[in-house]
Amino acid sequence: MSTGIETNNQPPVTPKSVKKQKEGYEVASQWKLTWWNFKKNKMALVAAVLFIVLIIMAIFCSFWSPHLPNERFKTYKDAPPANVHFSDENGISRPFVYDLQLKVNKETFRRTYVEDKSKKYYLHFFVKGGSYKLLGIIPTKTHFIGLEDSTKPFFIMGTDDLGRDLFTRILYGSRISLSFAFVGIFFTFIFGIILGGISGYFGGVADTIIQRLIDLLLSLPTIPLWMALAAALPSSWSTSQTYFGMVLILSVIGWTGLARVVRGQMLALREEDFTMAARLAGASNSRIIFKHLLPSMTSYMIVNLTITIPTMILGETSLSFLGLGLQAPAISWGVLLEDAQHLESIAFHPWLLWPVAFVIVTVLIFNFLGDGLRDAADPYKS
Repeated sequence: MSTGIETNNQPPVTPKSVKKQKEGYEVASQWKLTWWNFKKNKMALVAAVLFIVLIIMAIFCSFWSPHLPNERFKTYKDAPPANVHFSDENGISRPFVYDLQLKVNKETFRRTYVEDKSKKYYLHFFVKGGSYKLLGIIPTKTHFIGLEDSTKPFFIMGTDDLGRDLFTRILYGSRISLSFAFVGIFFTFIFGIILGGISGYFGGVADTIIQRLIDLLLSLPTIPLWMALAAALPSSWSTSQTYFGMVLILSVIGWTGLARVVRGQMLALREEDFTMAARLAGASNSRIIFKHLLPSMTSYMIVNLTITIPTMILGETSLSFLGLGLQAPAISWGVLLEDAQHLESIAFHPWLLWPVAFVIVTVLIFNFLGDGLRDAADPYKS
């Protein structure tokens, strides 16, 4: 006779196992409890996996891309995305693409491409193509996927008006767009921690000044403020200087959210017993803040930063799209979207909007990840 309640495909739940599980929660660290709660959120887990895929894609973009970012195919300008075929007149076949032939309408002069079924090219993995340096160190010519003849048309997402492979440029653009977000978050973290810590721990006049500054920044319309500051950057600056100038602009404006989170936690923790014990033991204010208070709110800061990353990505994309941020020859998602500003381009070449899909997916990934971390870090959430 079984003691306890049995469920389908699960071991019996006994009072002993329940007690053991309860004891495990009682002795578990904050990080372990956060991880256990995080695993319950399926969307957050999926977002975490996609986040890892996104990072790998950006780091090894030169390997995943079939071509080089500035490689031009003059006979395939504005070519549509490739149609990969898995069958031919003989039945099922290994994946292949047909050659593209340019057709010009004599009445409208519109250029279109049709498949030339007399020329067939099979896809291969680990093919030789344009030379590049993997991670900027290892010289190689190996690409993950492509055709044996890299000069032939294999454009997963089509080409732009200069005949450059859009998929390759999107992968390379992910490096700048994602690194922009992470570098921006670093400066946001510094500003938010310092100013929020001072405001919450010391209070008084410092708190009043910092909070009124935050109120002022929050009252200003974000996009016009971005545009005004970005337009003030000297046009003679190099790509690197413009990059860091934009990072500072978005960080100086975006630190307010984190600062308020830090201030709120500081106000709650500075009166706790362990803080008073540290003061009585003769610990300095800096030691109390960095050794005791900030580690106690790490999970909250990580959640806030995760949610702030999409703002950085959208900020860079918006400014570059409007021509106020990064400019060619730099490659970012915002720079790529400059080609899709005209209605005619979108009507005839809708594949130029592919960078929008990557921006949307990336923002959703960080939003779901941030929501999952916020719920997991909530001590009152079961």
